[in-house]
Amino acid sequence: MRKRAVAAATGLAAAALVLSACSGSGGGSGGSGGTNDVFRIGSSSTIDSLNPFVAFNQLAYNTFFYNYPSMVQYNGNLDFAPYMADSWTTSSDGKTWTFKIHPGAKWSDGQTLDAEDVAWTYSTLIKYQTGGAANWAGTIAYLKSVKATDPTTAVFTYAHPVANVLSQLAQIPILPEQFWGQYASGKDGANLKTAKITPSTSDPMIAGGPFQVVGYTPKDVIQFKTNAGYFGTMPQIPGFAVKMYTNDDTMVTALKNGEIDFIDGLPAEQVDSLKSAGFQVTDVPGVEWHDLIINSSPHMNNHLELQNPKVREALEYAINRQAFIDTIWSGAAQPGGAIVPPAADAPKTPWSDPSIQPLPNDPDKANQILDGLGYKKGSDGIRVANGQKMSYELIIPSSLSKSNRVFDLFQQQFKAIGVDLTLKLLDDSTAFSVMTAPNNTYANFQLAYWDWVPLIDPDFILSVLTCAQWGNWSDTGFCNKDYDALYKKQAGQVDPQARLQTVYQMQQMIHEARPYVVLAYNDALNATASNWTGMEDSPQGQFNNLSTDSLVMVHQQ
Repeated sequence: MRKRAVAAATGLAAAALVLSACSGSGGGSGGSGGTNDVFRIGSSSTIDSLNPFVAFNQLAYNTFFYNYPSMVQYNGNLDFAPYMADSWTTSSDGKTWTFKIHPGAKWSDGQTLDAEDVAWTYSTLIKYQTGGAANWAGTIAYLKSVKATDPTTAVFTYAHPVANVLSQLAQIPILPEQFWGQYASGKDGANLKTAKITPSTSDPMIAGGPFQVVGYTPKDVIQFKTNAGYFGTMPQIPGFAVKMYTNDDTMVTALKNGEIDFIDGLPAEQVDSLKSAGFQVTDVPGVEWHDLIINSSPHMNNHLELQNPKVREALEYAINRQAFIDTIWSGAAQPGGAIVPPAADAPKTPWSDPSIQPLPNDPDKANQILDGLGYKKGSDGIRVANGQKMSYELIIPSSLSKSNRVFDLFQQQFKAIGVDLTLKLLDDSTAFSVMTAPNNTYANFQLAYWDWVPLIDPDFILSVLTCAQWGNWSDTGFCNKDYDALYKKQAGQVDPQARLQTVYQMQQMIHEARPYVVLAYNDALNATASNWTGMEDSPQGQFNNLSTDSLVMVHQQ
């Protein structure tokens, strides 16, 4: 759903002991574990925070999805299915949605989990949507109020009809007021962002979903046990654990040695070797994409030539996407263009604009554009624009796989057009802080490389480029009032075809403005030990925040 950081972790030996203690061995062609084994996941992702008002990494949102319930979720056909809400109806004017909440549910601490919790969660988001809850603002567009008319009925009232209510509600975790109520205070709810979540066996996270977080070592391992009081279909495993790896080869070796049972985000170059070793490997088109980010803030205070659309066009012509696909993703990706990936196309709606195609790799064309702008090369081969060398820092989160190789490719390709790059390798949180500095004005950075994991509905990925997301989801500083108006318009277009045209118009606007140059859409690759079954494919991979089905149904064969 959100940004995915690929890699980061230390303390391998300690984590291995924790996982070994709670599960039997896995393996390519067998494994000795029994049906009660904890399912052990290896991931090259990391968790930046367990606070849902702060977090932006994908693994954090997967954690929220399994620990906290949401109103609805997706099924295997990417249609909406019940989660906390058993059923729902809509008023004839489309402004009122009434949800029947599953009766008799409880939080893991024994307190009642009902429509009052739904009302409190959403009322808090509405109250603080311009403050502490701003990163959820896009998911509650036009929502006026949520009231519990009785313990099993929650009534959502909108200012006017909204196109994607169920998609929005699928994203939002229902939170326990008994914990979060203490933070719903301060100026504009600022205290919501201050909560430090450090779960342990003696102090686990309060859960309402199928699993409960009972242990967490940052950048190392997170442990879940089955929530014995869960109101839905009970998982077939007693729990699962996610080990976060810094090194892809180490993770694959751990799978082969039976130290883990599943890899979330399999490195493409390991597909053949794992298939040969008897592991189950799945490869489906994914929604994740990687991109070059170009500072688009009106407050940018240096290298203003990067604001010139022709310079951005030249940079895209310089990029050889196929070289990235072959070198970084071993061919398991497709060239990217639109910010809404084709794999996010819903069963009935092709949300990704097929008319948007990436520019071809054409250094001669790029040089021609820059020559035409009068940016001449100096004796060192580097162009000069407005009295400054076209020499830029490229920020890359250190967690991203093959970050140095990525930089090498960018450096080689841009050098061919007289543009110089230096690498600024930072951890995820620092990278985002540097990009948004100072004071969320995005004034200083030039270029960055990162990735996104969009949802099925396009609303979220479109929202990150709105002015309202400065300091929250925005990593470009892009702000365009016409774009914001279109975003507001599509949210209220209940006619799918009318909304589709607006969504296409927004994609075209971003494609032409190039705050992002989308490099590639990555395949969703996973690998599982052959003694396990039940995981379901999705464009977000088999361990995702679209549906709880994979980890509810997974079990030993």
